[in-house]
Amino acid sequence: MNKLIGNTVEFVKEKLKGAEAGHDWFHIERVWKLSEKIAETEKCNKEVVELSALLHDIADPKFHNGDETIALKVSRVFLESQQVPEEVIGQVLFIIKNISFKNRDEVPQDLPVELKIVQDADRIDAIGAIGIARTFNFGGFKNNLMYDPDIEPKLNMSKEEYKKSNGTTINHFYEKLLLLKDLMNTEKGKQMAEERHGFMLKFLDQFYKEWNVD
Repeated sequence: MNKLIGNTVEFVKEKLKGAEAGHDWFHIERVWKLSEKIAETEKCNKEVVELSALLHDIADPKFHNGDETIALKVSRVFLESQQVPEEVIGQVLFIIKNISFKNRDEVPQDLPVELKIVQDADRIDAIGAIGIARTFNFGGFKNNLMYDPDIEPKLNMSKEEYKKSNGTTINHFYEKLLLLKDLMNTEKGKQMAEERHGFMLKFLDQFYKEWNVD
């Protein structure tokens, strides 16, 4: 591990102490490792990939009243303190700004491969067994209902509707998690998402059986 990446790891660990467990250092570490795996199969700037993976959730807007600028400011100040070239800083900030699921309709069409890699990694960590655990953890954090058969999932929400949504945790599978498999950018990402997607479908089948005491 080079000095810059090592310093970034320490910075992120310190910054995310006490963070909600679905968006803590361990989430970052998993996305970082997933990004490295995907990057091995793509021609890319691996330093940009690693820095972006490490900093992508440094100030998640969900926990900062929806403010999407804080992460960009914090990341810029840190990267400048490490004498990172402006060109690299610009690439990293572009990824942080455009990685989010809720922003998917606002991003440019021709995305850099580094963003595709980190976005796939972040989305892969949102599905499968880890994704299920993270979803229920966040639902509990917000005190949302686990499930209510009378509340339908809200499909095709606008960005503002999505940000304000307090639906049930099970509905979140239909509003986001089950959509992610088909939004993967890279071949490696698609392969990795397939198994996790299948696991979520099995989980939902079992959940409904138990809910209905079937």
